[in-house]
Amino acid sequence: MISHYTPVHLALFLVGIVVCLIIDLRAHGRDEAVSAASALRWSLFWIGLAMLFAVYIFATNSADDAALFLAGYGLEKSLSVDNLFVIMAIVSSFAVKEEYLHRVLYYGIVGALVLRLVFVAAGASLFAVLGPYAMTVFGIFVLWSAWKMWQESKKEHTEIEDYSNHWSVVWTRRFLPVHNKMSGHDFFVRVREGTREVRKATPLFLCLVVVEISDIMFAFDSVPAVIAITHDPFLVYTSNVFAILGLRSLYFLLTAAKGRLSRLNQAVIIILVYVGLKMLLDASGLLHLPPLVGLAVVVFFLCGGIAASYLWPVKEKND
Repeated sequence: MISHYTPVHLALFLVGIVVCLIIDLRAHGRDEAVSAASALRWSLFWIGLAMLFAVYIFATNSADDAALFLAGYGLEKSLSVDNLFVIMAIVSSFAVKEEYLHRVLYYGIVGALVLRLVFVAAGASLFAVLGPYAMTVFGIFVLWSAWKMWQESKKEHTEIEDYSNHWSVVWTRRFLPVHNKMSGHDFFVRVREGTREVRKATPLFLCLVVVEISDIMFAFDSVPAVIAITHDPFLVYTSNVFAILGLRSLYFLLTAAKGRLSRLNQAVIIILVYVGLKMLLDASGLLHLPPLVGLAVVVFFLCGGIAASYLWPVKEKND
């Protein structure tokens, strides 16, 4: 893919994004749950920044480029909604405390920015080779996550103290020293074993890795879709970046709503089943749903979960 934007344009764009991320990190420097009000403000901030960038492209280049950027941004935003629910399932499976969620998602976003740059540079050829196989494996993982969430929804919420038997720890210990307990917001911790100290990854780091893998899997679908709109790598990458940056704040908005709406969790499980089946069908070539259809399905079940929460609220056990 060839672009009329120079490396200087990309460098300036990345500098601006890094500055915004630093401001974001400082604004959420303390380990505390992100409120719905804060999530809404940051969601509006990232959307507003994307619109300003479109105005900049319009003013410095052309209306066509601005339109292509907005089309790519809208498509990527729609496709990212699926990833949002998968991240929710991943975080739930690791029982991550709310006060550490921002740290996991923040560094997940930073990693995604780097990986998407690699993906866009590679073009669609990488996805054509690996896409079906990767999508099949991850589609099965998403369905498994939905099943685990369904199981957990029927149990009383309990905090995980010992991760020794957690699936991520069991698998990862074959390749990497892993601590069996969380250590605050740390991704790595030094543990004394006999006379020496060993640096080990914490379950929080494993959660971050799985979140990154989820972004890679969804990139197999979303990046080629945006490339189909515009072959300009600068527009493909910038539209991807702005969509990803707003995903974290949208996650916290959904989490806040989930805590107040008793039936929304069931809607999330149904959406995960839909996402997993869609990925398997995409990988097999049997069916490919347009992004707007997929978004409509998600919105339908979300609205259904909200309506059911008011019509048939879950009663507390002590009522």
